[in-house]
Amino acid sequence: MRKIFWIFFLLIFYSLAYSQEKDLEFNFDINSKTSTLPKIFYPSIDLSGRGYHSDVSWPYHLASKETFSRWQAEIGFARGIYRLYFNLWEIEQLKSDPFLKSAIFSHYEKIIKNISDSGGTVLLVLYGTPAGWAEVLDKRAPPHNFKDWQSFIEGLIRYFSCQKRYNIWYEIWSSPESENFFLGTKRDYLNLYEIVARAVKKIKNETKISIPVGGPGSSWWFQNFGGNTIFSPEKSLIYELIRFCKQKDLPLDFISWHAFSCDPAIEKEFTIYKKIPAQLIRDWLEYFRLDKNIPLIITEWNYDAGSNWSEERSERSYMVASFIPLRLKNMFEADINYQVYFCLEDFQNNKEGLNINRGVFSYSKYNPLLSNAKSIYNVFLFLSYLGNKFFGVFSLDDFVGVLATRKDTEIIILIWNYIDPYLGRNFIFRNLTELSERDKRILAQLFKSLKLDQIIEEKIPLDNSLGSEKLKFLFKKAKELNRRANLFKNKKRNLKIKFLNLKGDYLYQRYSVNNQCSWDCPFLPLEEKIINAENIYEESIELNPYSVELVILKKE
Repeated sequence: MRKIFWIFFLLIFYSLAYSQEKDLEFNFDINSKTSTLPKIFYPSIDLSGRGYHSDVSWPYHLASKETFSRWQAEIGFARGIYRLYFNLWEIEQLKSDPFLKSAIFSHYEKIIKNISDSGGTVLLVLYGTPAGWAEVLDKRAPPHNFKDWQSFIEGLIRYFSCQKRYNIWYEIWSSPESENFFLGTKRDYLNLYEIVARAVKKIKNETKISIPVGGPGSSWWFQNFGGNTIFSPEKSLIYELIRFCKQKDLPLDFISWHAFSCDPAIEKEFTIYKKIPAQLIRDWLEYFRLDKNIPLIITEWNYDAGSNWSEERSERSYMVASFIPLRLKNMFEADINYQVYFCLEDFQNNKEGLNINRGVFSYSKYNPLLSNAKSIYNVFLFLSYLGNKFFGVFSLDDFVGVLATRKDTEIIILIWNYIDPYLGRNFIFRNLTELSERDKRILAQLFKSLKLDQIIEEKIPLDNSLGSEKLKFLFKKAKELNRRANLFKNKKRNLKIKFLNLKGDYLYQRYSVNNQCSWDCPFLPLEEKIINAENIYEESIELNPYSVELVILKKE
């Protein structure tokens, strides 16, 4: 029904037109009906980063105090989900130093309180087995001492959720199927989940307080212990957890996974069941007679082409900035309820040797204790300005899109121009499940030999003796998409916005993120003027490649 509604809404209230050469047009009737802004568009983020601090009482895996304080002051926590790794190992290993243990716990609680009091949601990741509770001295090991584990978790939840009444959702572990984060088996993880879920169920029955608990926070929606692929989604850990919770009568209030990808439409990839992932997961919930409408949350995501350190996430961070709103649009259309961007600050020069530049903030070149905001940060500022009333989100072509909102008498519009540099390849990969086993093997060989991109870029021909007609069709379409991407990746676009039923005087402001700025971009209007509208007002905007525009109309 939602798809039918939006198609009807689109046809009645909006006229969208595009071509390769002509101006883009967006006709916007401000008297159109609105709904509540979907929460997927809220500025949400994982608070991890850095990996070391001059203050030993500050949790070492969290972003610095300075970046946290800046986010709180400029964006705030009133809307969105804020993910916090609650490292049990870090806290419990300090038993011999009660003052330092208390200081670290106090920092955790202060963050939780700030978010909760502001109206945001804390997604608390229960992670890290304390020393002495596992068979080996490794925080990644599953707890062996179930009694101590259950007692500790139950006391923690009673304190945070019952005594303090903080707004917390509990996520059980993170990437448990990866030995980099969990050393146990699938059974160990399910036992771990059961202990926490039973503690939550017990407390909820006693207090009648809502305490959401979920998982598994796997590294991909289809992943499981021992590895898995999209070709056998029913072997995923998510499927196993759903079935396990039904068998054991355990609460499962949300399902979470990670999705690092350079494909802005990865949430729309097709499975062998001819459905996208969210549809399939909801079918599993319904089959096991669980609530199929529970939130689906991508608890870690970012632009990721396969490397820990990329230029697109540093010097050319404006590329990721323009990727973000398009990815959010696709998440919304793919029926994902919430998302958490990873992460607040880069990891670098820490004791674990972890160097990843996925952060919204990066280290200062001149002072390693300070951080610089990437242009990505300004996009989160833009999201924080969106109104609570939602007109819709629309594609004007393969690259340019518009999200239209209002707040009281203000009209707030977000516009992006993201040209996917891997558009052709991503198209093929999203349609892998349509291919035969022979076609899949051919693609795998082409990818390993580095010929896949060369064929899509038409540098070498495709051997016509290879593959089925279906595979050849996918290559034909991929080449067309690649030619379009090449046409626009260095070309400015002109967008004409026609506001209908706009009357009176307005302050027109336009903010921009583009290739003119990568670090600490000032949040100042690029254009500001008073306009007078008499029912119809038209504005032209020149869009740079890889840019994001925020347009605000304030009634005078």
